[in-house]
Amino acid sequence: MASLDEIVSYTNRFLRIRDVGDWDNALNGLQIENSGRVTRIGAAVDVSTQVFTEAQKRDVNFLIVHHGLFWPGLQPVQGALRRQLRLAFENDIALYSAHLPLDIHPRVGNNRQLVAALGLKSARPFLEEKGQPVGLKIRASLSRSELVRKLQKALNGPVKVFDVGPKRTRAIGVVSGAAGSEIYRVADEEIDTFITGEAPHWAAVGAEELGMNLLLGGHYATEVFGVKALAAHLSKRFRVPWEFIDCPTGL
Repeated sequence: MASLDEIVSYTNRFLRIRDVGDWDNALNGLQIENSGRVTRIGAAVDVSTQVFTEAQKRDVNFLIVHHGLFWPGLQPVQGALRRQLRLAFENDIALYSAHLPLDIHPRVGNNRQLVAALGLKSARPFLEEKGQPVGLKIRASLSRSELVRKLQKALNGPVKVFDVGPKRTRAIGVVSGAAGSEIYRVADEEIDTFITGEAPHWAAVGAEELGMNLLLGGHYATEVFGVKALAAHLSKRFRVPWEFIDCPTGL
């Protein structure tokens, strides 16, 4: 049996929770404590009633998420929030959230894990946000169609392709989640093929104007990597079993 305090302290150091800038509502770190013991780790992209219910069914008592309980901002404890808190308290489930610290981590981060799944090497940080680079860029020459196939395989799902850039890549940018609105800043880094989760409508027009390939793999699908890798890492270090709670949003 592992101690909650021990796991949280280690994870805070491992992810550099106190050093990585983020939006206030991320509230990175331990969001709900339990009675102090951890016997099974769960990993999910988002916290929700469905995720808490699945965690309870699977005897998970330490839940890691990418988008935490307070992502919508300050709100009264009623409705959905009250329901989620009740599930956590009644089933002794601790909740740990990590947003940008998990996106950018050099080992278990969403970007690093996605780049590895694509078989790309020599990635370098780029695209500053909140005081640190939040993406990875790779110099790689491969056909656009081959990259799309690799991405579909890595994400195990469809990819929305705006093939308005070169047929053969030279510089690929990878930023998990909803980074499509940064397409012009990405172009300033001489990226010709941009991989992210989702984008606003105008980003598709921007891609065409810039002559940049834009590959949208889905916000959810590009952010399953980090929570899985972190849970696996903690499971090995603390000898506690883990499992992924898959609740896709379709976005």
